[in-house]
Amino acid sequence: MRVLLPLIAIYALAAPAAAQHAAQAPSFARDVQPILAARCYACHGPDQQQSGLALHSRAGALAEADTGTPAVTPGDAAGSELVRRIASSEAWERMPPEGEPLTATQIETLRAWIDAGAGYEPHWAFVERGDPRPPETTDQRWARNGIDRFVLARLEAAGLRPAAEADNRTLARRLYYDLTGLPPTPQQLEAFLHDDRPDAYERLVDKLLDSPHYGERWARHWLDLVRYAETNSFERDGAKPGAWKYRDYVIRSLNDDKPYDRFIREQLAGDELDEVTPETMTATGYYRLGAWDDEPADPEQSLADELDNIVSTTSQAVLGLTVGCARCHDHKIDPVPQTDYYGLVAFMADVTTYGVRSDQTTNNQWAASGERVNRQHAQAQRRLAQLERRVHDLEQRGIAEMPAADQRRSETHERPEVLKKLKDFLPKGDWQRYEGLVAERDAVVRERAGLPKQEFVLALAKCDPRPDVTHVMLRGNAHALGDPVEPCFPELFGDDPPRLPTAAEGARTAGRRRVLADWITAPENRLTPRVIANRVWQHHFGRGIVRSSNNFGQLGTPPTHPELLDWLANWLVDNDWRLKPLHRLMVTSSSYRMSSQADDAALAADPQNDLFWRFDMRRLSAEEIRDTVLQVSGQLDGALYGPSIYPRLSREVLATQSQPGNGWPTTPDAQAARRSIYIHVKRSLIPPELAAFDFPETDTSCEARFVTTQPAQALNLLHSGFVQRQAGLFAQRVKKKARGEGRELVVYALELALGRPADEETIADGLELIETSQSRHGLSPDAAFEQFCLLVLNLNEFVYLD
Repeated sequence: MRVLLPLIAIYALAAPAAAQHAAQAPSFARDVQPILAARCYACHGPDQQQSGLALHSRAGALAEADTGTPAVTPGDAAGSELVRRIASSEAWERMPPEGEPLTATQIETLRAWIDAGAGYEPHWAFVERGDPRPPETTDQRWARNGIDRFVLARLEAAGLRPAAEADNRTLARRLYYDLTGLPPTPQQLEAFLHDDRPDAYERLVDKLLDSPHYGERWARHWLDLVRYAETNSFERDGAKPGAWKYRDYVIRSLNDDKPYDRFIREQLAGDELDEVTPETMTATGYYRLGAWDDEPADPEQSLADELDNIVSTTSQAVLGLTVGCARCHDHKIDPVPQTDYYGLVAFMADVTTYGVRSDQTTNNQWAASGERVNRQHAQAQRRLAQLERRVHDLEQRGIAEMPAADQRRSETHERPEVLKKLKDFLPKGDWQRYEGLVAERDAVVRERAGLPKQEFVLALAKCDPRPDVTHVMLRGNAHALGDPVEPCFPELFGDDPPRLPTAAEGARTAGRRRVLADWITAPENRLTPRVIANRVWQHHFGRGIVRSSNNFGQLGTPPTHPELLDWLANWLVDNDWRLKPLHRLMVTSSSYRMSSQADDAALAADPQNDLFWRFDMRRLSAEEIRDTVLQVSGQLDGALYGPSIYPRLSREVLATQSQPGNGWPTTPDAQAARRSIYIHVKRSLIPPELAAFDFPETDTSCEARFVTTQPAQALNLLHSGFVQRQAGLFAQRVKKKARGEGRELVVYALELALGRPADEETIADGLELIETSQSRHGLSPDAAFEQFCLLVLNLNEFVYLD
């Protein structure tokens, strides 16, 4: 059967396109520096200058090397030693000496760059944002907004045309998935298709942005960036109490369209803002999301590792910089010295470790129940502690009079048995006092149990307001301290030194993180708006304007449309940092509405679609696949927020976790049918239906998920207990809703799962499969139809979005 197939690859990776740059001089930042950084800097860069040659600066490239001649002669590629050596046919003199030679395209790029003057313009991301205006285009009709004019201008310059607009059914499914992570129901789809108002599309966009499912969809993108998980990792991989509340904070913040600058400030310094609330404290759970070793062999090094994880995650997720590369030495490529790394560490020096094994709550569990409730519980706890001490003192006085064997037993689990003899070994007056204290203690316990429940959130519950001086750690070794370092902003920004507060008497924090957060979210920060605008674009268009969305540095991928990126970043800041209007701007553009139809000429000129001449088809994410299966089967529970769920897993899967049998209290199927974002994220145990479809590694920031095609995916969709159960429920739903038998069941199942009218060829194939399953394999009519429903969930069309 041609239609009912397991998951297969539908397209392969293409080679990078250079055709669009052929007509213009190469850009140093976009075209030349990536080649030099990848192939030359190891021997002729900031750390080593073999033969006296340094290619990381123009002065070094033009200076005389040990050979007595400069490597680069501006305007004369043919006379430049660099070109002669990289193009040499003699292996003994060809550069680089190891690895594959440079490609013909790379050599030609360097030739053209030298002939054009060998300019070393500053790296695009390290300069202030420009103020570009949407360019004029020959076609005056296609563009709906400024985005389209930037895109179309590049296409026209390359002699290409944008693809035709996708049909309304395709656009509706694209919008629903992009904005909510769920497909439209048949009723929702038909309502849109029959809406003949001129602004029907824009109305649908607004409806989906207002949906609470928008936050669930887009929160997952943020959770990938901040390495969200609910356990510690390492051997025991214990749970982090209340971690799910941070996840809910992210969902709520996005649904409320909280300004992005506020969103970042709350996470970095929610406990230092002018108004500290349970919400802002929950946001600081960001600091507690990383892996934590509950029994480190080297506590000082372990704390340094925790801070490194925070600094590295923050710099990548928010600034698009790999500052963590400067932990042990100056950054190999970017202008980030080791002192800049430790300057950021110093901003966060008041962040305490997650805990110690004997106390895993004091530093990270903050009471969020309100002052009155917290005061009542604190008072009850103080009274209880006092009574416990007095009770214990009397117990020990009596035990001291007991035989040695009972004294030893009192130090074990047998202590309750020993205490039953206490009356015989205490003076009458002490015994009476003991009885009274025990009664009073039990009364306090009952009283505390009757108080309003105290709520805790995972947060920076305890900080060090006067942290030790931060030192450079030589080679990253916490026991080899170098020069002291004050909090400082990375020097590449050229900003004035920070003004740091002095912690007042009784302060609970050092107050430094707010200074850092204010600098990161300042409108003039050259990276923060660019990075988040690029991420929003990435998740709508399949890849960022900068593909390496966690690395805007010199080894990252240059932007394909730098002026468009700056325009979007400025637009975001001018619109109060709100993301929903930015979504609306992007998805209402003609660029977003294009079909994925291929064009031979465009494929030849731009195989990776760098110029956005069409919309890229994409596979659904792991969560989208699971959630769609649940929706199609009629089982999806749309409840919002709350504690995580633990879907049913096989014994074989449960046996793979770090401590088999622990930490996965299975949720009943009906309650476990919630959206996948609510699944408990255990670092040592990711459910197969997520893991098989490229769920991210949870110890480091994930800028973009892999999209693999592998046998385990087909096996999972065909044979996993989850999909098998849902296929049966899908079949039951179809039988209840469809009118008729046989053909009518097949038609309804296909339309329900695929969101389009069933075509005759597919219907015939489905009927043939059902008949064959009965006649050749002896299945009952019900079982045969279930197998058909299972195969529908395995169609390429079910897991790929056009």
